[in-house]
Amino acid sequence: MTNIDQLSIDTIRVLAADMVQAANSGHPGAPMGCAPMAHVLFTHFINANPKNSEWFNRDRFVLSNGHACALQYVILHLLGYKVTMDDLKNFRQLDSVTPGHPEKTHTDGVEVTTGPLGQGISNAVGMAIAERHLAATFNKPEFPIIDNTVYAIAGDGCLQEGVASEACSLAGHLELGNLVVLYDSNGIQIDGSTKLGFTEDVLKRYEAYGWHTLEVADGDNDLAGLTRAIAEAKAEKTRPSIIKVTTTIGYGAAKAGTAGVHGAPLGAESLAAVKQLFGFNPENKFVVAEDVYKYYGERAALGAQKEREWNELVSRYAQKYPELHADLQRRLKGELPAGWEQALPRYSPSDKALATRKLSEAALSALAAQIPEIIGGSADLTGSNLTRWKDAVDFQPEPTGLGTYAGRYLRFGVREHGMAAICNGMAAYGAVVPFASTFLNFISYAAGASRLSALSKLRVIYIMTHDSIGLGEDGPTHQPIETMAMLRATPNYLNFRPADGNEVSAAYISALQHTDRPSVLSLTRQNLPQLEGSSVEKALKGGYELQTHGSGSKPDLLIAATGSETSIAADTAKLLADKHGLTVKVVSMPCLELFNAQPDEYRHSVLTPGVPSISVEALSTFGWQKYVHCPIGIDTFGASGPYKELYEQYGLTPEKISQKALKVIEYYKNVPVPMLSLQF
Repeated sequence: MTNIDQLSIDTIRVLAADMVQAANSGHPGAPMGCAPMAHVLFTHFINANPKNSEWFNRDRFVLSNGHACALQYVILHLLGYKVTMDDLKNFRQLDSVTPGHPEKTHTDGVEVTTGPLGQGISNAVGMAIAERHLAATFNKPEFPIIDNTVYAIAGDGCLQEGVASEACSLAGHLELGNLVVLYDSNGIQIDGSTKLGFTEDVLKRYEAYGWHTLEVADGDNDLAGLTRAIAEAKAEKTRPSIIKVTTTIGYGAAKAGTAGVHGAPLGAESLAAVKQLFGFNPENKFVVAEDVYKYYGERAALGAQKEREWNELVSRYAQKYPELHADLQRRLKGELPAGWEQALPRYSPSDKALATRKLSEAALSALAAQIPEIIGGSADLTGSNLTRWKDAVDFQPEPTGLGTYAGRYLRFGVREHGMAAICNGMAAYGAVVPFASTFLNFISYAAGASRLSALSKLRVIYIMTHDSIGLGEDGPTHQPIETMAMLRATPNYLNFRPADGNEVSAAYISALQHTDRPSVLSLTRQNLPQLEGSSVEKALKGGYELQTHGSGSKPDLLIAATGSETSIAADTAKLLADKHGLTVKVVSMPCLELFNAQPDEYRHSVLTPGVPSISVEALSTFGWQKYVHCPIGIDTFGASGPYKELYEQYGLTPEKISQKALKVIEYYKNVPVPMLSLQF
């Protein structure tokens, strides 16, 4: 270990401790323990340009144990990213670029949002998939245009989480030799020693997954061992690598090696002792020697040189492979192919009744042919989700004979949570548009990751089928009730429940156009008619007048509905008009979030203030009170049986809905119709 190495490592340790002390909040232990491995990784291996953090062929780094973010912020500062010393001093303060856990949308150089344990390492798997796919798509002999490594640091907690097991199992199967994980094995978590509940042989588990395993016994001091291990891992091309690095949490602190240094400031006395131990003036705070800045600056300059060399390579590539170059540049700009929307089918009422999952299959097949960056798959439900287009090739290692890395269809297996986290990593990597699919009810398995899709502003498309009691005989274990309410309550989501083919096409258009938010498409198992009055353009507003039955100048009732219940609402309106002489307006609301974003005048015109209103949806009624006076739905669990019998039992037929509707109309003959809050 050279003097500059030791000084740099100790500077990282002290700066991280200073940050936590100043904030009176945070986690000093992991940054102090991980400082040597991070120093070696960033000064010897990671190729990136701090002056252009979006350089596409940079190596990716993920701090999976996101609570250790003081470590990442210090490294970013030393390298010259847009993280100043004042930013370090403002750690965990409101509106700072150094929040309490890394956030992709906040901090220059942060690739993914981490903190919920296990998510980051799973995102890294997705990044490695994206890199292998893009390399297989664009690289040519002598032109390794896409050629980078994904590195991650993960802790004991990350490797305890089920999502990490799901993602890492798939990574081993896929032979992702471009993925290197440094496992910070410090033997401590919040409750104390890992001996309390985590005593497995982690490396043997990962070996069983198909990973290349290595170990550094003294991660506190053995920089040569760390360098050799990372170099060996990087040289392994057919297996992902995990390096178990044994460290001391809070190295140098009075409470080093204990849970007491995990999630609280060291305290003034202990911090002063640490500084004295490492040769720093205990009276000084937030100090970096010029030699350390110079050392890290040299690595940053090398990264800038790497980018210049890459740009020259790309220029030569453009001359030899102009079409591939144009496609890559289009993707890097975030643009979709011109005219892609025209590929989506449109429908008229005379077209055949089909399940919206079947309509989705047609839409996705059309889009996959037009948008080559679409890549994704199903959690072992391909034949039910209908997400694999006819000429799709699986993403698989070529030696398996199952596909190639240029393939665009992923076999996620029964790994819903891992699937969503992997898709987040692919979206964060860039130049691909990932989708994930399962039954709607089972997005609950993936909620930890799907929430991060929204928080991170990632365009991930969740294609969720079997979206209500309409799935029938599989019963309440598979029938979503509360699921859509949860998704609608999640900020920055677009949740679509299309009623017919035009609304399915609109859902895909909107999902692809919104580059900074995820979308859920909730699709039926049962057939639905193509509706009179629907259109792609109307559906893109999220809610619109579908039909009006009756001859009155003003509606007696408004019925709002989504998905499979929209045609039932239309039949109810017709029944009320024909049998009771009423005028009933039917509103289709395939996406409440898009509707909420429309101008006040439009929303008022659709929901018609002063008219009694009901909603019909075969899901929880939670949240509908904002839009209608009487929501009709299901606020219990479902049941097993043929779907038509279930709709009868739960009162979701035109006859039974009309009975409730008449009561609502009658009630408001004697009571003023309340004005609902349309100022969303």
